[in-house]
Amino acid sequence: MSRRRPAARDEGLDPVTDPEHLRLRAIDALTTARTRTALLTSCVDDHELTAQHSPLMSPLVWDLAHIGNQEEQWLLRAVAGRDAIRPEIDSIYDAFEHSRASRPSLPLLAPAEARRYASDVRGRVLDVLEKIPLHGRPLLDAAFAFGMIAQHEQQHDETMLITHQLRSGPAALTAPAPPAASTAGLEAEVLVPGGPFTMGTSTEPWALDNERPAHRRDVAPFHIDTTPVTCGAYLRFMADGGYEQERWWAQAGWEQIQTHGIRAPLFWQREGGQWLRRHFGVLEAVPVEEPVLHVSWYEADAYARWAGRRLPTEEEWEKAARHDPVSGRSLRYPWGDEDPTAERANLGQRHLRPAPAGSYPAGESPLGVRQLTGDVWEWTSSDFLPYPGFAAFPYREYSEVFFGSAHKVLRGGAFSVDEVACRGTFRNWDLPVRRQIFSGFRTARDA
Repeated sequence: MSRRRPAARDEGLDPVTDPEHLRLRAIDALTTARTRTALLTSCVDDHELTAQHSPLMSPLVWDLAHIGNQEEQWLLRAVAGRDAIRPEIDSIYDAFEHSRASRPSLPLLAPAEARRYASDVRGRVLDVLEKIPLHGRPLLDAAFAFGMIAQHEQQHDETMLITHQLRSGPAALTAPAPPAASTAGLEAEVLVPGGPFTMGTSTEPWALDNERPAHRRDVAPFHIDTTPVTCGAYLRFMADGGYEQERWWAQAGWEQIQTHGIRAPLFWQREGGQWLRRHFGVLEAVPVEEPVLHVSWYEADAYARWAGRRLPTEEEWEKAARHDPVSGRSLRYPWGDEDPTAERANLGQRHLRPAPAGSYPAGESPLGVRQLTGDVWEWTSSDFLPYPGFAAFPYREYSEVFFGSAHKVLRGGAFSVDEVACRGTFRNWDLPVRRQIFSGFRTARDA
């Protein structure tokens, strides 16, 4: 599907305001998300949809109906002022009222009913979007509410993709391999100069509350890896006794791996003298050239210490990804202000795996750093905290309730992320023990 999206503006430039262009962008984003939702829920039978494949995740059918319910609540009720279609299911699909582990015991809509409900909501939403003025209220300005819901659906699509990785049985999803890497002359690390830069955004139309507002940060000079850490490099850490030496680990991380007997990234296993991994139902040799995947923050931090380096802070990561030393501007993406393309980044479940380290030279940042968008989420050393001047919008449960030292920030987006939910300013967060997510990392060091 071709994207008919306006080029959103960054600091110092006028935001896009043309209502018809925004309408097309919203339709395109919503349609793209629903196409992916349909793929993820049609490739398995009803038993697989209603089963809980891991206590860490919801049954796929819960995600499907939750997507429809959030869309109804925000776009039909809050935006359009329409009466509720299924008010009795609101509490069932409230993510804060029921833990993922408890959701199979709820009176969930059956797969066919969940599909009908989501389809009915979407038909009414498109009718609303065709006629409603995209200005006059914060939820309507620049079609924000429609963009928010498209991002919400894509985030749950990523969650459902994680569930597909956790499920047992043969592969249900397929995709072509990513392009080969082009690493000629590529340095191992680059120097990011010290000084101020603009972090966050106040003008990206669909940026979420934790990305706002734009503000100045002063960062000391540092070196950062040109590419994410590979499986091959991580194997060297393992072979050197990385999981057996307490000195590399934060105390909580050491306790975690000892308690659970962790000796390798999630989904890896040792057979016949080699390391294999299970990837979407296929058992394969660990691909040494790909970024390492399914590691916790504690594992990333331990590797960095073993390598004599550290994880970058969130500020450092964003400066490496967005700062243009020639113009002094912060770009929307590492390559510039233009939207992602297949030549620039591995996004949208296009390849169903990370591309080899060094891929996507067209997506390189002005400082020469690659794969900062797509492939793997990258752990940073930073806690998830609000920016100066943060204001919760449109509800505090999206970001504010997670602020604090319990969650670590991940940046960049993975192959599992759609471009609508991936910007140079986009912030993800999770508990440092999490490994089922599509997480990797790169390292840094002081200059």
